[in-house]
Amino acid sequence: MSRSFTGSLSLITVALLSTLSNPSHAQSAPLQVAQPLEQLTVFGKRNPLNTVPGSAHQLTQADLDTFKYSDILRTLASIPGVYIQEEDGFGLRPNLGMRGTGQNRSEKITIMEDGILAAPAPYASPAAYYFPTSGRMQSIEILKGSSTVKYGPRTTGGVINLISRQIPDAPLAGQIEVAAGQHGYGKLHTYAGGQGERVGALVDLYRYQADGFRTINGVGGDSGFSKNDALAKLSIRSDENSLQPQMLEIKLKYSDESSNETYLGLTDADFAANPYQRYSASQKDLMTTEHKQLQINHLIDLSPNLTLGTTAYYNAFARNWYKTSKVGGKSISGSGTQLAADFDKDPLAGDLSVDVKANNREYLSQGLQTELNWLLDNHELALGARYHEDEMDKFQWVDKYTLEADQQMRLDTAGIPGTDSNRLDSAQALALYLQDKIQWGQFNLTAGLRYETVETRRLDWGKSNIGREGEPNKDIRNSFSALLPSLSVTYQLDEHWLLLTGVQKGFSPAVPGNRDRKEEQSWNYEAGARFNSGELNAEAILFYSDYSNMHGNCTAAQGCNDDNIGNQYNGGEVDVNGLEFSLDYTINQGKSLSFPLKLAYTYTNAEFDNSFTSDFDSWGDVEAGFKLPYLPENMLFASVAMETENWQLTLAARYTSEIRTQAGNGHIPSEQLIEAKTIVDLSGRYHIARDHELYLTAENLFDTDYVTTKIHGSNFAGKPLSVTMGYRYQF
Repeated sequence: MSRSFTGSLSLITVALLSTLSNPSHAQSAPLQVAQPLEQLTVFGKRNPLNTVPGSAHQLTQADLDTFKYSDILRTLASIPGVYIQEEDGFGLRPNLGMRGTGQNRSEKITIMEDGILAAPAPYASPAAYYFPTSGRMQSIEILKGSSTVKYGPRTTGGVINLISRQIPDAPLAGQIEVAAGQHGYGKLHTYAGGQGERVGALVDLYRYQADGFRTINGVGGDSGFSKNDALAKLSIRSDENSLQPQMLEIKLKYSDESSNETYLGLTDADFAANPYQRYSASQKDLMTTEHKQLQINHLIDLSPNLTLGTTAYYNAFARNWYKTSKVGGKSISGSGTQLAADFDKDPLAGDLSVDVKANNREYLSQGLQTELNWLLDNHELALGARYHEDEMDKFQWVDKYTLEADQQMRLDTAGIPGTDSNRLDSAQALALYLQDKIQWGQFNLTAGLRYETVETRRLDWGKSNIGREGEPNKDIRNSFSALLPSLSVTYQLDEHWLLLTGVQKGFSPAVPGNRDRKEEQSWNYEAGARFNSGELNAEAILFYSDYSNMHGNCTAAQGCNDDNIGNQYNGGEVDVNGLEFSLDYTINQGKSLSFPLKLAYTYTNAEFDNSFTSDFDSWGDVEAGFKLPYLPENMLFASVAMETENWQLTLAARYTSEIRTQAGNGHIPSEQLIEAKTIVDLSGRYHIARDHELYLTAENLFDTDYVTTKIHGSNFAGKPLSVTMGYRYQF
C-alpha cells in the first residue's frame, strides 16, 4: 500500500472518529446549490431543460455526487449521443465526440466552462490538450441539435458546458472532501465562500494524483500524475433598490499538471502477456502543463424585459509533452514500437538509440462576448456577438538518448529549442447570432441565424531560424465566412409528451494547416419525442448529418507522423445517422426504499460517400461506403440503484461495441480492431451524520482487461479495478 494511500486514509479516519462522537444518523442535508448567471448557462429560466427543441441533458450536483468521478469520460458515459474514447485511464486528455463527429482530443465539438470556450486555441488549433477539471464542477450541460446555433465555432455535433462552483447564497458555506485509493490515488477538494448583502466570494481548491497502474520494464518508476486546480470568484451586486439591477463577477483560475504519460504502447503479444507494462524506452516521457484564466462577467437588467450580459475572457495555456518519438531510428508509428519490445526482451543484445521529442507549445485564447435578451408577449429574442483571438506557438526540439543494457537511458545529445518545429498558428474570428423563440399555442418555434467570419494565418520559420529573424519561410493566410441558419419546432402534445424536430447548417472552421483551405460544412436533421412525469423521464431522437466536407485533424494522438502533425484533411461527403434514447425511472419514488434506474443507448452509422486517397493515417485509401474509424455502432449505459434515507448503492455498466481504428468495411483486421467491452462500476454512499458522508467506489469492478486505443499501431490498456474510499464534510 502506497504512502499516499495510507496518509489519506489516516485523514479520513480522524474525520470519521470526530464525526462518530455525534452519532446522529439523520438524512444528509445537501448544500444549497447556488445557480449560475443565466448568460453563462445553456439551460435556465429562459431555456428550460424539458422544453429544449433538441437533445438536452444536464448532470446536476446530485448526479455528479453518485460516483464522484474525476474522469470526465466516465462522467459523460450516461449521456446518449456522446462518444468517449479512453486513453490514459484517468481522463487527463479526453477524447469526446457527438453524433459521428469523431473524438480525437474533443476537437470536433464545442467545449465551454461557464459559457466560455475552453479549448486552448479553438479556431487555430482545436485539439484540446487542456480540459477543465471535471471533478470540481457543480453541473454539466450537454446540448445537441439545431438549438446549438448560439454556440460555436463547431456547430455540427453539439456543445458541452461545464459549470464551475458558484458563490454560495449563504453567508458562509463550503466543504472538505478527501479520498484515497488503489494505484496511489488521492484527492483533496475543498471550497468555501459566502454571499453578503452586496459582495460575495468563493475559493475552490482541487488536487488529485495517482502513481499510475503501469510499470516501466527494467526501471520501475512512476507512471502516474498530479494535478492542481485553484479557482477564486468575487461578485459585486448593485443596491437592491436600483432601477437597473446589475452584477459584476470576476473569476480567476490556475491549474498545473505533471503526468508521466506516453504514446508508446504495446505489441499484441506483450499486451496479451501483461497489459499493464510499459517499455523501458518510454521512461523519460512526461507531460507538464500550466493554465491561467481571467473571466469578467457583467449583467444588467435594462428593464424588466431587457437584459444585457457581457463577458471578457483571457486564457493562457503552456504544455510540453516530452515523449519518445523514435526507437532505433524508427518512428513509434512504424517499427519503433517493435524495436522497443525486442529490446526489453533482450536488453543485452546491444544499445538502442531513442529520440525523445519536446512537444513544446504555448496557447492564447481571448475575447469579448455579449448577449442581449428581450422578452416580448410571445417572443424571446437573443442577439449575441463574440470577437475572439487565439494562437498556438510551436517551439520544439529533440533530445537523443542511448538505451543501454541496464535499461537506463543516457543522454547523448541535447536538442536546441526551435530546431524541430518553429511556427505560429493564429486566428481571429467574429461571430454574430440572432435567435427568436416564438410561442404559438402548443407550438414553439425557434429560428436562429449565426454568422462567422474567420481569418487564419501560419508563420513558419523552419528548423534553422530559431531566432525568428526576418521574414518566415512560410506565411499562409486564409479567410472565410459562413451563414448558418437553424429552425426547430416543438409541439406540447399534453402535459407529459413533447414532440420535436429541427434542421441546422453545421460548420467547423478550417485551421491554418488545412491544405485546401476548406471549412467543414453539413446539414443536420433531428426528430423525436420527450416524455416527462414525476418518476419517469424518457427521450428518443433520430438524427441525420449530411456532410459536404468532413475534416480530419492530424495529431500525434491520432498516430500521425511528425511530417503531417498539424495538417487538416478534407474527407468530402459523409453520411451519419443514428438513434439516441435515454430513460430515467424511479421505482417507489418518495418511499423509504427506492430504486432509481437509468438507461442510455446510442446507435450510429457513419459512412464516406466518396472515394479518395488521404495522408491522414486514420483514413488512408478510402472507398465510398467505408465506415468512419473510432466510431462504435452501439453504445449502451445502464445503472440501477438502491436508496434509503441514509445510504445509496449504485451499479453502473457501459457497453461499447467493436471499433475499427482505420476507415474500412466488412471484417475488421485484428491489427485495426478494438474489441467490444463492458465495464462495470460500483458506488456506495453512507451519510453517517447530517453533514458527513462516507463513500466507496470501485471502477472496473470485475477487473476487465481491455484496449482503449491503438494509436501508433500499438495497444493501450484501460484502468484496472480501482477501489477508492472517501469522506466529505459540508458546512
